Amino acid sequence: VKLVESGGGSVQDGGSLKLSCAASGYIFGGCGMGWYRQAPGKERESVSTISSDGTTRYADSVKGRFTISRDNAKNTLYLQMNSLKSEDTAVYYCAAEGRGGGYCLGEYNYWGQGTQVTVSS
Repeated sequence: VKLVESGGGSVQDGGSLKLSCAASGYIFGGCGMGWYRQAPGKERESVSTISSDGTTRYADSVKGRFTISRDNAKNTLYLQMNSLKSEDTAVYYCAAEGRGGGYCLGEYNYWGQGTQVTVSS
């Protein structure tokens, strides 16, 4: 399984970015996926997740500004980020739930290498 993020970069306060996560070797859409982030000196935190049935969840800090989606035909997960703030600055990681015996394992076993998002005021 390989997850490759792209779309990070540097923007000013209030700007937008769209992150993409291309998955290979993975049964896309069959289990949950998510976006996490880690800022310097801080622990990794969940930003948004999407389950196999399309249910989405967001951290309170990004609700109303970020939108997670996936395109099963393209094996790609997205994170549209609007109204970006300096506190959104972090490395963003794509994660995918593992599978075993035909079932989703309920934990994220696969991770991408991360993409840097920097928001300046």
